[in-house]
Amino acid sequence: MALPEIKTVRTIARSRFFRIEELDLEFSNGVKRTYERLPGSGTPAVMVAALNDAGELLLIREYAAGFHEFQLTLVKGAAEPGESLEEAANRELKEEIGFGAKSLTFIKKLNLAPGHMGFTINVFLAEGLYPEKLPADEPEPPELVAWPLARLDELLDGDDFREARAIAALYLVRQHLQTAPDN
Repeated sequence: MALPEIKTVRTIARSRFFRIEELDLEFSNGVKRTYERLPGSGTPAVMVAALNDAGELLLIREYAAGFHEFQLTLVKGAAEPGESLEEAANRELKEEIGFGAKSLTFIKKLNLAPGHMGFTINVFLAEGLYPEKLPADEPEPPELVAWPLARLDELLDGDDFREARAIAALYLVRQHLQTAPDN
């Protein structure tokens, strides 16, 4: 299957964080369509499932502007220029929960709504946690919530934890932990 030919790309709106593009496309069968998208910014992002030595996931409850509420989720954020994904994951841990990780395992790169957005997030498992805090960029520090990994199904089924990419990340992390050679 051949990719459609991009005939024209126009920026139709821009904010501090997002740009909306309109794409005029022609498909291999001659059909022409206009699509709108939020193209990726080129800045990679990370999401981190932090697991402490007590077998607890370290979650955060932070403000979610899209819903104007606080939501329980995983540590996440964008990499800074020149920073590797591992460095970004470790920095975000230190900023958001006050812990660094001796071990960071890349789990998977996830696309977010690929029909309309060019954004991805890279999922990591953080283990071997040690206390280290960096100044955060959030207006208020997120609340730290320790959740026993043994009760993961309760977390995934609950009403308090519903961010789709965080749910997907935890399913992938659980699969990784179940199939890891040490288990």
